[in-house]
Amino acid sequence: MTRYHPWRVLRDYYPGMSVTCSRELLGDTFGRWHEGGLEICSTLSQAERRCTLTHEIVHLERGPVSEDAHFARREEKIVDCITARRLISLEQLIDALVWNRHRINVDTAEELWVDVPTLLNRVQNLTKGEKKYINEELCRRQP
Repeated sequence: MTRYHPWRVLRDYYPGMSVTCSRELLGDTFGRWHEGGLEICSTLSQAERRCTLTHEIVHLERGPVSEDAHFARREEKIVDCITARRLISLEQLIDALVWNRHRINVDTAEELWVDVPTLLNRVQNLTKGEKKYINEELCRRQP
């Protein structure tokens, strides 16, 4: 299975989109849109930039966020969930859990090339079927 590459998606589907990572953004802002395109905070790690870019691509696909605060928060949760699923396939998650002795931590996130919040989002939003499959696979792969 191939890993999702947001920079390739940007190149292939949004070729005119400008992305810069040249300055620090204030507060907890990782990415922001402006007239010329997308600006990603320069202090982010490579994994954080990858997660931020994927998050913003999902926003592009889904369209404008509501100005109503309730619906905007709801949309952010949906976009976060889609982002996590796109960046972490079930098989990749299982492999990382096996490698990291079933721990959900910084090392697991690093193995998956994502930030910890994206990993936690993926794990917290697993379906019952996915949890069952993961447990079966982890038991099967026990030494």
